[in-house]
Amino acid sequence: MDEIIMENMAFHGYHGVLKEEKVLGQRFYVDAKLYLDLKKAGESDNLNDTVSYAEVYKIIEHIMTKEKFELLEALAHKICNEILLYYKNIETVVLKVKKPSAPVVGNFDYFAVKIKRSRRDYE
Repeated sequence: MDEIIMENMAFHGYHGVLKEEKVLGQRFYVDAKLYLDLKKAGESDNLNDTVSYAEVYKIIEHIMTKEKFELLEALAHKICNEILLYYKNIETVVLKVKKPSAPVVGNFDYFAVKIKRSRRDYE
C-alpha cells in the first residue's frame, strides 16, 4: 500500500480536561499517514485519481480548531473517521496528535496519541 504523508501540521485548539485548556487553548501538532493505492495517479498525473492534500488539511484543520474534545484519543478518532468518510479510496489512516504544552509537571517534548483506523474497521 502506498502512503501520503502529512507531518507537523500546527493548530491552536481547545482540547483537554482542564478548564484553562478549554478557555485559553494551546498549540497541537498533527501527523497523518494515508494509505491507498497511488498507481493510477502515478500513471495518469490527474488529481482525481488521488487525494487532495489541501482537502485533507481542511478536514483536520476544521476539527482541530472548531471542535473541542477532552481526550486526544477522541480527537484523533474523529479526524480519522472524517477522512475515511470523505475519501473512499483511502484504506487506512494513521494519525498522531501531539500536545507539547500538556499540563504535566516535568521535562518532555510532548505527549501524544497515535491511532490507526482502517476502512475494514467500519464494515
